[in-house]
Amino acid sequence: MDLVILAVSFVIILVGAELFTNGIEWFGHKMNLAEGAVGSVLAAVGTALPETMIPIVAILFSSSGNQEASDAVGVGAILGAPFMLATLAMFVTGLAVLSQARRRPAGDVMPVDSDVLGKDIRYFFVAYGLAVAVAFVPSEFGWVKPAAAVLLLVIYALYVKAHFEADPNVDAVDLAPLRFNRLDRSREDDDPQGPRLRVVSLQVVAALALIIAGAVAFVGAVEHLAEVVGINPAILALVVAPIATELPEKFNSIIWVRQGKDTLAMGNITGAMVFQSCIPTVVALLFAGSSWAVTEDSLISFASAGIAFLSTAAIFLPMIRRGRLNGRGLLIGGLFYAIYLGLVVLSLTGVL
Repeated sequence: MDLVILAVSFVIILVGAELFTNGIEWFGHKMNLAEGAVGSVLAAVGTALPETMIPIVAILFSSSGNQEASDAVGVGAILGAPFMLATLAMFVTGLAVLSQARRRPAGDVMPVDSDVLGKDIRYFFVAYGLAVAVAFVPSEFGWVKPAAAVLLLVIYALYVKAHFEADPNVDAVDLAPLRFNRLDRSREDDDPQGPRLRVVSLQVVAALALIIAGAVAFVGAVEHLAEVVGINPAILALVVAPIATELPEKFNSIIWVRQGKDTLAMGNITGAMVFQSCIPTVVALLFAGSSWAVTEDSLISFASAGIAFLSTAAIFLPMIRRGRLNGRGLLIGGLFYAIYLGLVVLSLTGVL
């Protein structure tokens, strides 16, 4: 039964992702937003909702009766999201680029806006670096974590502001017809103004509902299978669950790669990295501060942050220097993902 649920929820997420990418582009066009705001903020936040709900529910609405264990699961999920985005999501997107290379004018070269992605990466390093650094602060300095939480909210607000102030560059000529356009019977298909905002918004909301519903069902099935197999809950939160909950970002990026919209494809991932390093982390700092600490028990979990930093630097620092990004360069994310899985296996077997 779990396998059937996995298959059905997988299809639901796919349909939701296709509707979402189509709808969010139209929304950005109707609101005169820049491509960076559409991909790195709107799309990133929307598709980050499934994985964000896991730590929020675990930390704030635990029903297990063991708050310490719930907090540990929440912290594992928070650390797992940037790790998956910086490694596995990059790898999958790189594969998508290479699979389409013969049909793309530039081959595996991705004509991205390096300024947009560079901005995302700088904010990610600052925000996630601050969040992880606080985990090393001794517990007697109790004021540090709330202060860091406030600072992270300020950082994300500045990040959103920077993207929304950029010049609009989403051209309606590049957009596929809105999937829900036929619901607006008072508008013609060739109307130069395109679909009305309320119809666009309806499609975006419907797509998000499908994505969230599919992700919740997918994660539930994965968790049940993990329980049957006997996987540690912390490892489940850090490694297994994010694979499922990051599916929307991966699917969105693959869809945009196939359409040749590489800035949107990559911005969807890098923007989610910034969001995950700020907003869910604030929840941990304010409500699970004792668990947001580097200890002997949590060392492997926090090692994922180091892997995320290394993978991000290896992929994007060459882009920032050269002003270009290659699909094959994204494949290095898979290497870092494999390295971390190796550390997890060594830890579980008692070698580390």
